[in-house]
Amino acid sequence: MNKTFNLLFFIKKNKIRTNGTAPIYLRITIDGKAADIAAKRYIDPQKWDVKAHKAVGNSQEAKTLNVYLKTLEQQVYDSHYQMLKEEDFVTSEGLKSKLLGTDVSTRMLIPIFQDHNDKVEALVGQDFAPGTLERYKTSLKHTQEFLIWKYKTSDIDITKIDHAFIMDYDFWLRSVRKCANNTAVKYIKNFKKIIRICMANGWLSKDPFLSYKAKLKAIERPYLTKEEIQTIYEKEFASNRLNQVRDIFLFSCYTGLAYVDVKKLTKSNVNIGIDGDQWIFTHRQKTDTSTRVPLLPLAQELILKYEDHPECVNSNVLFPVLSNQKMNSYLKEIVNVCGINKELTFHIARHTFATTVTLSNGVPIESVSKMLGHTNIKTTQHYAKILDKKVSDDMLALKKKIFN
Repeated sequence: MNKTFNLLFFIKKNKIRTNGTAPIYLRITIDGKAADIAAKRYIDPQKWDVKAHKAVGNSQEAKTLNVYLKTLEQQVYDSHYQMLKEEDFVTSEGLKSKLLGTDVSTRMLIPIFQDHNDKVEALVGQDFAPGTLERYKTSLKHTQEFLIWKYKTSDIDITKIDHAFIMDYDFWLRSVRKCANNTAVKYIKNFKKIIRICMANGWLSKDPFLSYKAKLKAIERPYLTKEEIQTIYEKEFASNRLNQVRDIFLFSCYTGLAYVDVKKLTKSNVNIGIDGDQWIFTHRQKTDTSTRVPLLPLAQELILKYEDHPECVNSNVLFPVLSNQKMNSYLKEIVNVCGINKELTFHIARHTFATTVTLSNGVPIESVSKMLGHTNIKTTQHYAKILDKKVSDDMLALKKKIFN
């Protein structure tokens, strides 16, 4: 339902005709948004009552004009009432279109979605990461496939998107696409941004997400133990490529940097920190937050190891980082050779830094959150929940205190 609805007649003095008369307009204001309609009548500005919003005097001419304006006003009230019965929510532009007998141009979902993605693509590297663009592209593809599956069409009028549409889309993602809960929720969240754009532009009068509830489920994040890190560190592989991937992976374990942030590191990112030792100063590509990490001795060793590597010298980078896909492929070989029964990906290095390297060794969660570049400490708390060993060590120390 609308909160406010007001009508106001006024004249436009900047449009005075050669005969000295000005056009009369009716301003419709709904919830603070206005739309003007020409009343198709003209009047001498001297004969217009600015405060009363009508013609001045008791002349037949003034009476006839005021009756006409009252009739027009009543038409607007009647149309507003009728639209409320049909749509529950009315915009000033929508009411104006109804009064003028012009249909609001049909707006289709896919062009709006594509326009959004085009703008994201234009801002990749500035406001958005490449991964963000890929997620929206995939989300658009899923939306198109859902429309064909459900409605046997390649596009849909956005005014047809309601609560049932959202629920069916959610069901399709989970059943047909076989998306896990968190994946489905993220795709729906991407789609919700498109709906917010439509709402902000006044193209949709009702939010189809109003009664939709879906939550991300907490997942157990895998990480390497101290013993597993040691096994990988001490292992010498027959392939130089495996040794190289191992070293870069371990560097991430000691710094908490994500793959994309390690890949772009240069010598200029290594500087002297507040304590006089070497730190990494960079920005997380994912969130564009500042990240500053003191370098542990093992991380410093790895930087020196690749200081004269031809690829590092030629490309001015700290490490010869392969593509993420190749890195993960080699990491699978590494855990197999080391006899570690875990599905290893490069991102596990970041989890390992948060758990085994820092939190398990008593580094406060606030410091860990800062080094990881998290914008919300709740994100860091996901790592702290799985540290049973830390809880065990803390309680053991408490027991000793009590008995002593």
